[in-house]
Amino acid sequence: MPVATATRLTLPVEGMTCASCAGRVERALAAQPGVTGVAVNLATHRATVEGEALNTAALRGAIARAGYESPLETTEIGVEGMTCASCAGRVERALAALPGVEEAAVNLATHRATLRHAPGTPDRTAMEAAIRRAGYEPAPGPEAHHHAHAGHAAHATGDADPHAHHAGPPGAGEEAGLRRDTLIALALAAPLFLIEMGGHLIPALHHAVSGPVWNGLQLLLASAVLFGPGWRFHRIGWPALLRGGPEMNSLVALGTLAAWGYSVIVTLAPTLLPEDQRHVYFEAAAVIVALVLLGRWLEARSRGRASAAIRRLLDLQPATARVERDGTEAEIPAAQLREGDILRIRPGERIPTDAEVLEGESHIDESMVTGESLPVRRGPGDAVVGGTVNGAGALRLRATAVGAGTVLARITRLVEEAQGGKLPIQALADKVTRVFVPAVMAVAALTALGWLAAGAGTAHALVAAVAVLIIACPCAMGLATPVAVMVGTGRGAELGVLFRRGAALQALRDVTTIAMDKTGTLTEGRPALTDLIPAPGFAEATLLPLVAAAESASEHPVAEAIRAAAAERALPIPAATDTQAIPGMGLRAMVGGQRVEVGADRFMASLGLDVSPFAAEASRLADAGRTPLYAAIDGKLAAILAVADPIRPTTAPALAALRRMGLTLAMVSGDNRRTAAAIARRLGIERVEAEVLPEGKVDAIRHLRGAGRLAFVGDGINDAPALAAADTGIAIGTGTDVAIESADVVLMSGDPRGIPTAIALSRATLRNIRQNLFWAFAYNVVLIPVAIAGLLSPVLAAAAMGLSSVFVVGNALRLRRFTPPDITAPETRA
Repeated sequence: MPVATATRLTLPVEGMTCASCAGRVERALAAQPGVTGVAVNLATHRATVEGEALNTAALRGAIARAGYESPLETTEIGVEGMTCASCAGRVERALAALPGVEEAAVNLATHRATLRHAPGTPDRTAMEAAIRRAGYEPAPGPEAHHHAHAGHAAHATGDADPHAHHAGPPGAGEEAGLRRDTLIALALAAPLFLIEMGGHLIPALHHAVSGPVWNGLQLLLASAVLFGPGWRFHRIGWPALLRGGPEMNSLVALGTLAAWGYSVIVTLAPTLLPEDQRHVYFEAAAVIVALVLLGRWLEARSRGRASAAIRRLLDLQPATARVERDGTEAEIPAAQLREGDILRIRPGERIPTDAEVLEGESHIDESMVTGESLPVRRGPGDAVVGGTVNGAGALRLRATAVGAGTVLARITRLVEEAQGGKLPIQALADKVTRVFVPAVMAVAALTALGWLAAGAGTAHALVAAVAVLIIACPCAMGLATPVAVMVGTGRGAELGVLFRRGAALQALRDVTTIAMDKTGTLTEGRPALTDLIPAPGFAEATLLPLVAAAESASEHPVAEAIRAAAAERALPIPAATDTQAIPGMGLRAMVGGQRVEVGADRFMASLGLDVSPFAAEASRLADAGRTPLYAAIDGKLAAILAVADPIRPTTAPALAALRRMGLTLAMVSGDNRRTAAAIARRLGIERVEAEVLPEGKVDAIRHLRGAGRLAFVGDGINDAPALAAADTGIAIGTGTDVAIESADVVLMSGDPRGIPTAIALSRATLRNIRQNLFWAFAYNVVLIPVAIAGLLSPVLAAAAMGLSSVFVVGNALRLRRFTPPDITAPETRA
């Protein structure tokens, strides 16, 4: 864990209510190693700790063990100049060493660093200084702060304008600079290449272009390449080498300067070398620079395509909006919208911000937010999401959220955070690259010494050593994981699958069991009355209004279903008095002078009523997956009712797809065992946890987990504890509620078909990462020995090195063409 060397550190402490709380925190902090003084302020809820080598994580742990919380902030800052995994590792270590920083992660693909740290420490100036000490430049512009509680990311705060941090495509300036430098380097290196290759192919030309004059011309051209477009390698590489932390730029700088320096000696002081060693390598030095720049340019272009998902999200918001202000209609920039503004939307227009429909009806295309292709009907009182496209109807809306508070802005933040995350699979690459560059330099030195000892001559030893330096640049290793994560999470957002944390991509791939909450996940979440069978002497037309009246004060979904059934039949519902709810049993009320009692069989038994006359009906209803209830009027059993929550039409096909993927399916339900088992049989679910109370879902998850990894799918509100307890939490959300804090993955459409899509995308992304890592490592393992053996020219090494990075990024871009699994299966059988 990163250690700070500050003498004073201030941490926030939440949960303190009295002086004894402050004392408890003070004693807990004072007991930590290195702490020499502690002051806890109850009024400001802050603890100031003094000492040497203060460990932020240890201090926060002490606060947690004392029973309180010390939340962290998350800050992102851009870093310019990084070119390989070694660069990212160096910046990461520099930032992690700052006082108050608990964790730092640097993403080579996005060129951004993410820090989790105590609020207020460090400030941006300290972060920028750390980045510069590592040899790189902080990107201009404000950092984005996000607040976190107890280690879990919470709602992010941001600018009012969701475009604020995205003035242009990520890396656009870098790509333009690389394009310019590459074209200049290629133009200057081309004559050198033609001279060298022409000399090999045509002996007469070889003699014509040899000699001091031609060597002098090559010196000028090569110098222009090395110290013009190629200066970027020297500017970063040599300081890094002198600090004892060489990286990719150091390898290119060292290799090209060695070839150039040797050639300068041959050109200006040839007598210092034996006659048979007087070969110039200006062409190799210049072409290496040109090819490495070409590889970087192609890589930057590919990275730009990898981040296209973010740009497409940002481009969804129209630039202007038509609003009603002061009795007139005016068109204003969308960035100037305020909550409560009245908007006018014409047919075919894009909705500028989140809003509520006041007037009009239309079908809205929400595919860009939820991934659902069919437009949905929206009318007065319905919510609409900014960035979606209006259909044929004209709408009058009231803005409910603007800027950073909109669904689109929150989705963008979630995708950015996921793209900046570091997967566990990347840990191996990070460990290797930390020692890789110094090891390569040592191998290059040994290669040169070995060839000299073998009597091969200085020129041959130099060529072999330069080839080793160039071929071993670890660019592909550093890009293997983050670029795939960028493309995978971006493609997921387009399909309505939000990975709130990049690591969820890997966690979901390893899942063996999918446990699902029944209500609202597998079902519509809106129970309906399916049966009402009166006892002898009672009639449905008189019973249903009485039961609906008794349920009129209840907000339970079953009560809503009974009231809705009476309303559909146009039956008048009388007034009820003395309503009394009996927890876990049912309720009673007085309706028109009659005592009405409604509830489960155990409620009837407590009233001394025998429900056995309805035993056959109860058994039939339970086997059909319906929940039986009973009604009593004035102490007499009056009817059996059945309520069922309709299964979503898309549930059965989604579960069939999950079974084809080899996953075990489980269901968690509050229904009685018979009803839950009946629903599970209809859907082909193997394991059932029934009669589970809301607070018992966490225990059910632990019981279902077994030896494998488990994902729990719930609606993200009342299932929050279970979502957090699962190895991976998947929230079935809606387009208007994406900030579901307890879930790792959010399905925007609320459709179960998103579950197999998320898992298939996770598997495809991890498969892509493994391919990238294999290529990155295999390329070095195979070609470094070839270079050591003197069988690989430095020019070919540069071409191969550039191609390896382009290959890795190109392979990751294939994820943009990911298509969801074919989810076609018969619908649920009755």
